[in-house]
Amino acid sequence: METTRELAITALHEIWQGGRKPKDVLEDLSESLDKRDRAFLMELVYGVVRFRDTLDWALEGFLKRPSGLGQDTLNNLRLAAFQLLFMRVPHWAAVNEAVELEKKKGRPELVNAVSRNVLRNLDSLMERLRGMKADKTVKCIAALTSHPQWLIKRWVKRFGEDETIELAEANNRIPPLTLRVNTLKGMKRQVINELSRIGIEGEPTVFSPVGIKLRGFHIYKEIFFLKGLIMAQDEASQLISYLLDPRPGEKILDACAAPGGKATHIAQIMQDRGEVVAVDSDRKRMERLIENISNLGLSSIKAVHADILEYTAQEPFDRILLDAPCSSLGVIRRRPDVKYRHKPQDLLRFRTNQQKILRHVSKFLKPGGVMVYSVCSTEPEEGEEVIKEFLNESEDFYIIDTSLPFLKGFVKNGFLRTYPHIHDMDGFFGVRLCRKA
Repeated sequence: METTRELAITALHEIWQGGRKPKDVLEDLSESLDKRDRAFLMELVYGVVRFRDTLDWALEGFLKRPSGLGQDTLNNLRLAAFQLLFMRVPHWAAVNEAVELEKKKGRPELVNAVSRNVLRNLDSLMERLRGMKADKTVKCIAALTSHPQWLIKRWVKRFGEDETIELAEANNRIPPLTLRVNTLKGMKRQVINELSRIGIEGEPTVFSPVGIKLRGFHIYKEIFFLKGLIMAQDEASQLISYLLDPRPGEKILDACAAPGGKATHIAQIMQDRGEVVAVDSDRKRMERLIENISNLGLSSIKAVHADILEYTAQEPFDRILLDAPCSSLGVIRRRPDVKYRHKPQDLLRFRTNQQKILRHVSKFLKPGGVMVYSVCSTEPEEGEEVIKEFLNESEDFYIIDTSLPFLKGFVKNGFLRTYPHIHDMDGFFGVRLCRKA
């Protein structure tokens, strides 16, 4: 049987070389682990992914040719460095386990020498990291927080050095598992009591009326027995459905719906009365959407497997939600791998696609109808700039405000923004548009 450390190296390989999401990889690999080992595996893997560039900075002074290393050896060294720099584990254990694992198929002498050098220079490395925070240059902030320099540079320009550090550090903190209560079947207090019964502390979210944040480190499998009563969904994502403000009896399009967090929430707000047409092109994610609809016991959602750009509506919709495909740079704290996957030019590619989808789905909205455009991105190319261009070419659309008081604090000039370092939520953009009657 593989050790937790071996599983961690397998997971990192799947993430970096296989392009898979950390959450999906860890769910597969932790199936047979007990709670303690599962938590340790997740801490190792997410920790290395969150701090990959910081760990490589710490290792590079002791490696002559890091580019010549095999990926498994490099990930083994990263695991050792992460434990030495960021975890409270016995230092000898971190080094010895790395060497023993490397004996199976790698370069144990090199791993032994490098990891022991990191250990010997630990105080110096920590002092240099503290100096980076005081330095506040783009290069130092990037190395300290393990974010790409291009992203840090644009944040410094928008927010300043101090707030950029706050945002990047918030991205590196373990986010709470946030739930949305299915109020068609139960209430928040009932769910909080059920969680308490198995030793999990939950508290109501500050802004969403139906949200619960779990205290401590938890995964969804621990609470799967509540599957009909809850769905895992960040509070910011919950707010987007309220921005749409759906009403019972309406016909609504969720244009990029899978895996169904917002579609099922819309149906819930509508008291499951009306019709939600949930369209998505990804077959695997559609399977999860259908499963979520079934688990929550909803009957008003019609799942449609189709490319939204090829979808045509037989009759117009009262409301449309377009939660567009994006860079996901607003959910780095949940998917830390995304910060390494993009370049600046990718934002322009996403923007082009977002504008194309927005133009297409806007044709299906009734005169006087409401459309919400949203993305889980911090970047204006995917938010404000998309909307400004759309409004410049679509004279029959205009921005409208929200009447819901708990959303007012997030909306400025008609644009909703949430940030991890300010609101302890994912970074979301949303805007509410109306078509002239």
